[in-house]
Amino acid sequence: MSASSASPAGRPTGKGPSAYAAAGVDIAAGERAVELMKRHTARTKRPEQRADASGFAGLFQLDPSKYRAPVLTTSTDGVGTKVMLAQALGRHDTIGIDLVAMVVDDLVVVGAEPLFMTDYIACGSVDPERVAEIVGGIAEGCVRAGCALVGGETAEHPGMLDPQEYDLAGAATGVVEADAILGPDRVRPGDALVAMASSGPHSNGYSLIRHVVDTTDLTFATELPEIAEPLGQALLTPTRIYAQDCLALAAETEVHAFAHITGGGLAANLARSLPDGLGARIDRNTWRPQRVFDVLATHGDISTEDMEATFNMGVGMVAVVAAENLDETLRILDERSLPAWHMGSVTSDLDDVVLSGSHAG
Repeated sequence: MSASSASPAGRPTGKGPSAYAAAGVDIAAGERAVELMKRHTARTKRPEQRADASGFAGLFQLDPSKYRAPVLTTSTDGVGTKVMLAQALGRHDTIGIDLVAMVVDDLVVVGAEPLFMTDYIACGSVDPERVAEIVGGIAEGCVRAGCALVGGETAEHPGMLDPQEYDLAGAATGVVEADAILGPDRVRPGDALVAMASSGPHSNGYSLIRHVVDTTDLTFATELPEIAEPLGQALLTPTRIYAQDCLALAAETEVHAFAHITGGGLAANLARSLPDGLGARIDRNTWRPQRVFDVLATHGDISTEDMEATFNMGVGMVAVVAAENLDETLRILDERSLPAWHMGSVTSDLDDVVLSGSHAG
């Protein structure tokens, strides 16, 4: 368990303590991994976290007096095949940030504050130092999101995964006041769409990315004039976490909805935050996606339609705000050093999300 126990569920009968090791499960390595994780999980502690938690479940004491009508919300996700890139490059300290981002930024779409998170790491073989690196990234993500890492599980699956392979998943719980839940029912014609910059592909489209690398002259070590680092390092840039920025925005101005731009791209995810009967117009001229997207499109001969249906194309989160609050929204995000811009508006003339123009050069 990433924050409490890495021990397998049970030990089969056989020839003493070495029987499980012979089957490929190293209990001692799991226990060492737990010890190495403790300094990371300690960084994420919140006042509501109970110190008397057992080794089987984390405890988080919600104070109902702080809320009028609290609604709990939950989300779960993974990081997909981006883990294969981390494994290929031998870089395991940022993939946990991706995991947290994919989970907590779904929670904040409804206006919820992320409270706590748990993780699940499945390994072919437990390498304590590598597992600790992964959990260190998860802890860093939780610090950025403001939530506690209250528990988790590290499972060893010899025979199902190769010794150097692993996969990640996580779940988080948040809270929002019942009368502050954001979503399509608040959106009105004329609302402004404010884009928040992504840090790159985030954690989506990596199956297509690997296909491009496998079928062209690109490698993850390739250095190109368009980007200032090897391609693999650029693609491993961790997903930006927007939770605290979105919560600050909702607290300081009137936000009607958020859209987390993940798999499916900008149009499909924004459409999920619009009510029936309303659409949106987006002007591509208002921003320039990161150069890494150009590299993928050019070398992979990927159409604009496929790129926009797969990747975030430089936009990781969208805020839907009343038009009169546009300037204030941009000011708040600028003060938080988050690149943001006015990209379009909600309209009753459409029942779809339409992108026009071409990206600025």
